[in-house]
Parts: sequence; C-alpha cells; structure tokens
Amino acid sequence: MPMTQAVSAPSASSPLLRIETRGRVLVVGLNRPAKRNALNDAIILEIERCFAALSEDVGAVVLHGIGEHFSAGLDLSELQERDATAGLHHSRMWHRVFDAIQQSRVPIIAALQGAVIGGGLELACAAHIRVADPSAYYALPEGSRGIFVGGGASMRLPRLIGVHRMADMMLTGRVYEANEGVALGFSQYLVAANGALAKALELAERVAQNAPLTNFAVLQALPMIAEASPQTGLMLESLMAAVAQSDQEAKNRIRDFLEKKIGKVISG
Repeated sequence: MPMTQAVSAPSASSPLLRIETRGRVLVVGLNRPAKRNALNDAIILEIERCFAALSEDVGAVVLHGIGEHFSAGLDLSELQERDATAGLHHSRMWHRVFDAIQQSRVPIIAALQGAVIGGGLELACAAHIRVADPSAYYALPEGSRGIFVGGGASMRLPRLIGVHRMADMMLTGRVYEANEGVALGFSQYLVAANGALAKALELAERVAQNAPLTNFAVLQALPMIAEASPQTGLMLESLMAAVAQSDQEAKNRIRDFLEKKIGKVISG
C-alpha cells in the first residue's frame, strides 16, 4: 500500500519531539540525536502531552528516534540527587507517562535502531509492536551504575523475555543484538538496514484501518484476558466479543464482506 504524503504538524512539535501526520498515522520522533535521544524529564513530559492530546482522527502512532539511535536511556548528565521520597515520585512520573502509551486507545508501533537501552528499552516495551533493524541493540546498564530501573522495565520486560534473562542483563551488563532480540521477544519484526521506520509506518497504516473498537479490545482486553484465570478470561473474551460484534462499525464491515463474497459467487 503506498504511504500517505507526510504533512507536518508544527503546532504539535517541539524542540524535543518531531511530530507529523501521515494520513491517520501520527509519527513521533525523539529529537535529541546529539544525545543519542537520551531521556530527561523534559522529553518525558513532552511525550505525555503528545499522547494526552491524540486527535480522534489518529488511528495509530509510530514512535522512533531521530538519527542513528532510538534512545540511549536516562540522560545521566541531568540526573539530580534526590531523597527517597523525591526518587519515588520521579519514578512514578515515568510510570504515568509510559502507562499512557501502553494504555493508549490506538496501537503504538516503535521503530528501533541503534541504542535501545535503559530507559529507552523501557519506553520501547510500552509500545504494542516493535520493529527493529540490524543496528538495534538492547541493554540494561543500571546495575553497573548503582541504580535500578524506574520506568516500568521490571514489570514489562519480564513479560517479554523472562525474569531470569532480565536479571542477567542487569547483573552482568549483557547486550543483546537485533537478531537475538527478535527471537527472544524484544521485537516482533527484524527488517533490513534502515528499514525499521518504513516497516513501522506500513504496519501503522494497516492497523489504523481496523475497526477502532477491535483495536481497543486487542490493546486493553487481551492483556487482561491473558493474565486472568482460565474461566475469568473466557468470560471476558465472551463479553468483549459480544460488545465488538454489536458495534455498528463491525456490522457494516461484515455486511460489506458478505455482499462482496456473494457478488463474486454470482459473477463467477
């Protein structure tokens, strides 16, 4: 499917985020290439503002890094000394922002290249689909720096790769390359060099065409069903199926599909 011509959205952009629209896809670029897109409080809050103001016209979001890296994680040059209370509230602020990404009403697709480490990996884990090119690599250097993850990695990453593998990364500084990452669950796609953004846009344009309620069910209900007891999960599935099928959008799509199928049978 040909990609829609990019249309800038300068009113939504900032020095820290480069934002544009491509049809129903919002493209959000972390814009600190000189810092390998390291994350500080300012860019985290810009991300929060961006996701809090998603237009109803947006059907999917692509998140990527400007330059050669997705994100090298926490910007240690701006790390402040905090007491335990301030540190707790700071971590919870990151949780709030990354939760907003994970719980977004539309699918979030991360295009990964270069460094995807520390807080950058935490940000990537909050997305629903991750596409990597061969330059991507994953690491959690917090252990060697005397700190602990604070952006949700201890909750999200073990669900992707397992607790023991994450522990190994933090204890030993182990780095995983892109080809290992797709096999282990860091990403769902591995594409050719410099192809992550194009693939992410292709996927975003595809999922943006789905019925909004179906996308919402996949993003919100599916994780709950997967973690529920079998009987609770099956009941939630039945309820979600009933709600989705009763939606007018679903009825219109099923009717259109059946009419096209009948038309082919008659013409054949």
